[in-house]
Amino acid sequence: MILATSAEPLPGNPYTPQSGDVSIRVEHYDLALKYRMQNNRLSGTATLSIRTAVPLTAFSLDLVGLRASKVNVRGDKQARFKQSDRKLKVTLSKRVEAGDAITLEIVYEGAPRPRRSRWGVIGWEELEDGIIVASQPTGAPTWFPCNDHPADKASYRIQVAVDSNYDVVATGTLSSRRASGGLTTWVYEEAAPTASYLVTLQIGRYQREDVQLAGVAGHLHYPPSLARRVGTDFADLAKMMATFELTFGPYPFDTYAVIVTADDLEIPLEAQGMAIFGANQIDGARGQERLVAHELAHQWFGNSVGVAGWQHIWLNEGFACYAEWIWSEASGGPSADSLARGARASLARLPQDLLLGDPGAEDMFDDRVYKRGALTLHALRLTVGDSAFFEILTSWAQVKRFSVASTAEFLEHAASLAPDAPLQELFDAWLYQLTLPDLPPPPAAKVSRRWR
Repeated sequence: MILATSAEPLPGNPYTPQSGDVSIRVEHYDLALKYRMQNNRLSGTATLSIRTAVPLTAFSLDLVGLRASKVNVRGDKQARFKQSDRKLKVTLSKRVEAGDAITLEIVYEGAPRPRRSRWGVIGWEELEDGIIVASQPTGAPTWFPCNDHPADKASYRIQVAVDSNYDVVATGTLSSRRASGGLTTWVYEEAAPTASYLVTLQIGRYQREDVQLAGVAGHLHYPPSLARRVGTDFADLAKMMATFELTFGPYPFDTYAVIVTADDLEIPLEAQGMAIFGANQIDGARGQERLVAHELAHQWFGNSVGVAGWQHIWLNEGFACYAEWIWSEASGGPSADSLARGARASLARLPQDLLLGDPGAEDMFDDRVYKRGALTLHALRLTVGDSAFFEILTSWAQVKRFSVASTAEFLEHAASLAPDAPLQELFDAWLYQLTLPDLPPPPAAKVSRRWR
């Protein structure tokens, strides 16, 4: 089992200060769930293995819209709990020290629903005939009690019993499926450290197609009526995987799943080892191929290499956006340089009031974060050259694999591999100044020879 545990307190959480408890880290979640589609009723038992980061007598977990009926702390029969609309507070009968292990079991139930946030409705949501979970950034507590901090990564076992005429896709690898009494119980296991917002559950009437993606086990899940469109739009997924492995290093997880819902979705969604698309985002003509590239790239940047806090969100979205341009360049489309210069021209027409290195909670999912983040990487590429640039990306994905990172750490990493380049001035201009900088001059060759 892969675990990234630490007794160090979690970093501060300024963009979502009411989520998470920095005094604990969850090492493993074991979720045993039963869901009835006809009346939207979820009942569950969550067993959490926790490591304390500081001495404490109490800690809290996030749980929204569901009620806990019982909380048992192993070895502490006198422990008690209290629940508010957002938090489940557990008080121990005696103090525990930093680095101590706590195991607790939480029994809970209710009618799950998405929570409203400044970024829209997030978390558990009913489809026309199924369920989708899209938790970024604080929607995970709508379906299980968790320490909802982006830097707290854990392993998972997810057991879900649903009506047998539905299929379940969840984070991890399917380890078993058993039918009994009109219900089918699905069990998924994920050993790689996973942030709570990247854990997902999808329920629907899906056809599963197993595919090989450049040596990675892949799974496509889609309504049978969309088979032709799915086949066309994901036909190059194996080539895309090979391109990104060449660019970013080995794919970090055991499998990659793609789910296409029968419903339309506002945007595609990434989860650990998975991407979710709406029916409106596949057209049978590869019209949204950049989004396929974007969500796949998140498996390296955002999922394997997570963010220490949401203020570093450009490390997720800027990198995934730049991966769109890399795929275009590698697959014979417009070069990254051409796309970057077009993106800069578009950004220049928008308000210059966003600080990429700390955009603020309201704007952390603003499209300018995505595009300016990608432009920052392209400016770095033009400054240090292709050889150093791709070494920076590949080694960054490997050094920080299954971990979390800050902007400062990336800047230090880049400087260590290009010590003679003027990177301090470059990053200051792109990350910490409001004015949109100019890109360096274009490369001599219009298309990189890296993928030829």
